[in-house]
Amino acid sequence: MASLGVGIVGLPNVGKSTLFNAITKAGALAANYPFATIDKNVGVVTLPDPRLNALQKLFIKGERVPPIVPTHVEFVDIAGLVKGAHKGEGLGNQFLANIREVAAIAHVVRCFEDPNVVHVAGKVDPLDDLETINTELALADLQTIEKRLDKLRKSAKSDKDDKALLETLEPLMAHLSQGQPIRTHTGADPELLARAARELGLLTYKPVIYVCNVAEEDLPEGAQNPHVQKVRAVAAREGAEVVVVSAKIEAELAELSEEEAQEYLRALGLEESGLNRLVRTAYHTLGLQTFFTAGEKEVRAWTIRKGTKAPQAAGEIHSDLERGFIRAEVIEWHRLVEAGSWASAKEKGWVRTEGKDYVVQDGDVVLILFNV
Repeated sequence: MASLGVGIVGLPNVGKSTLFNAITKAGALAANYPFATIDKNVGVVTLPDPRLNALQKLFIKGERVPPIVPTHVEFVDIAGLVKGAHKGEGLGNQFLANIREVAAIAHVVRCFEDPNVVHVAGKVDPLDDLETINTELALADLQTIEKRLDKLRKSAKSDKDDKALLETLEPLMAHLSQGQPIRTHTGADPELLARAARELGLLTYKPVIYVCNVAEEDLPEGAQNPHVQKVRAVAAREGAEVVVVSAKIEAELAELSEEEAQEYLRALGLEESGLNRLVRTAYHTLGLQTFFTAGEKEVRAWTIRKGTKAPQAAGEIHSDLERGFIRAEVIEWHRLVEAGSWASAKEKGWVRTEGKDYVVQDGDVVLILFNV
């Protein structure tokens, strides 16, 4: 599967850089869930998944322990934004180009008060911050659509597909002009809307995760923080996810060993880091799910889009498996764990044989039978 990045955006001094630095510096945090940096502005974070550990135990033979290979989410540090980005001001062109390359947006919003950290607008107002970035993205989409409409109005007279695209785009202009992102538009055919967004690289169609950066005392959910409540209200209207983190705490955790980090989290009364919650939310927002292959050589998680059929899932393992796909043997991970072994699961009749039309489910353990 092609890499699906999540772009981290935010105004200056909201904690965006601190959070991204925590992602890229956390390489020493956990041996089980390592972090890696591809380059200076892309970080890869593995997806914590206890199912891998449960499956691994089934295939331990004496001192031989099969390695675990988790799946991951890629985060991209997007260039800073200023008002007028859609006109190319500041790093506007780079900002917009980088967002076009990612599949989803993690919008970091400052939800903490600190007189020592100056806000770019002189006050902490998450709604104003959200509006600044959302307005720039909407204006950029308006410009993109306007350019395309001029050509479509001519070609739509003789081209049925272009006519359908024109009828999809025109209502979007009014929607964007009202300050509403395209992802909240409900009047268009979903397939045509997806096609338009893909062909034109529309920014406000991309799913968004709102990341509320709070002070330590507001963890884990910021329930008493009025700034967080305002962001949650916006997210609810858009159907977006909200993740509450303390970028400062995440940066501190990134400098600790695994044992020290777990001890620190316990001292804070937290079960896991905010970064782990962000990774899982990003995975869900991207429309992804996990299936497993498991044996004595390794226990591995594979990423597929929801709705992927068995041959295409097999292709994620190797192209030969898709090309020569015959059938798949499938069992839910928890039933395999309950059975204790693949052989025992087969004896109980829990292993199913599935064909080319089977839609792989999250948590399936799969054995591909093929011939090339």
